Amino acid sequence: MFKRAQRMNSFHTSVFTELLEEKKRYEKEKDEKVIDFSLGSPTIPPSPSIIKTMTKAVSIPSNYRYAVMPLSGMISSIQKWYQSRYQTSLEENEITLLQGSQEALVNLPLIYCNPGDIVLVPDPYYPVYVDAPRLAGANIHFMPLKAENNYLIDLDAIPDDVAQKAKMMIVCYPNNPTGACAPDSFINDLIAFARKNNILVVYDNAYSDLVYTGVPGRSFLSFDHAIEVGVEINSFSKSYGMAGARLGVLLGNQEVVEAYKVLKSNMDYGVFIPVQEAGIAALESGSSLVKETQQRYEHKRDLMVDSFRLAGWELPCPKATMFIWARIPEKYKNCYEFCHELLKATGVMVTPGTAFGPMGERYVRLSFVLEEEDILEAASRIRESQFFLKSDYSD
Repeated sequence: MFKRAQRMNSFHTSVFTELLEEKKRYEKEKDEKVIDFSLGSPTIPPSPSIIKTMTKAVSIPSNYRYAVMPLSGMISSIQKWYQSRYQTSLEENEITLLQGSQEALVNLPLIYCNPGDIVLVPDPYYPVYVDAPRLAGANIHFMPLKAENNYLIDLDAIPDDVAQKAKMMIVCYPNNPTGACAPDSFINDLIAFARKNNILVVYDNAYSDLVYTGVPGRSFLSFDHAIEVGVEINSFSKSYGMAGARLGVLLGNQEVVEAYKVLKSNMDYGVFIPVQEAGIAALESGSSLVKETQQRYEHKRDLMVDSFRLAGWELPCPKATMFIWARIPEKYKNCYEFCHELLKATGVMVTPGTAFGPMGERYVRLSFVLEEEDILEAASRIRESQFFLKSDYSD
């Protein structure tokens, strides 16, 4: 009866919705819990001080007014955070709050892309990197992330005519889904590439605190000339366990931030004040809380890699994030077949790699956010099922 706009033709049911239905069917037929590694929703809760601050703030009636302007304490806390954590100085007009980092990923293409413009997107990618430009009518040019290149974007492989026409480039390191980190030399090359071709860099830095190499993750904005060509998106979800509270920040190029504020002023009324108060409390809690969260995820990563290896599944050990990007055995024709057979044999669910782009056909993504007992139970099921054999990984 009602005809949808053509822009919706590129959207289909989310793979996570499909996985949920398959999960329900398995649990009904087998009467057994599925151990689900498909979703990357953080499971480590906020610290008691953050929860206490928000609890107190939600009991104050005046905090339910529109938050058109961010709390001054919120902005100054962000400035102190970037100075102490990333050694990066930011002016107030280079910062704006978000209702979660995904808000900016959706809206920035609407601000800067006309129909037919080109957006450079890594492949594999976080799905909104593609969905948002398509909503804006932009065309996608994929930048393949290959294992032999340590999942770094090959800037030299981007055709000159594409680079010259591109309006925007989305970059994410530490990377979801591959878990790769980018060396400083790559970031410097990226900035030079963007300056040469007048491309806006949108740098998703949500995982900079979940790095396990002993070298802290950096901010894109801490590099020379970065603020001339780009903005950074950061989040309170992973480092501070505030995923459901929806608080993020867009920082960097003043012109871009101001344009974003114009759009935002016409779209919503700001971040709920108690959430901002909780954000201030999170930043004031210092680095010890972040370090504890990082160590807990690192422990889960190591437990998963070690226990799954003993069960027959040789998983790579990611340098960062909360994800493992694992190649499937050669005997399976694609990642969907592998995921289906793994679930059927073990009750363990992972995400097909093609949910993150064409380069994921021979891969799956596993998140290591579950509790230790679930990780060990999954390893036990895989071992008992004898699902993996050493020959599975031979070419």
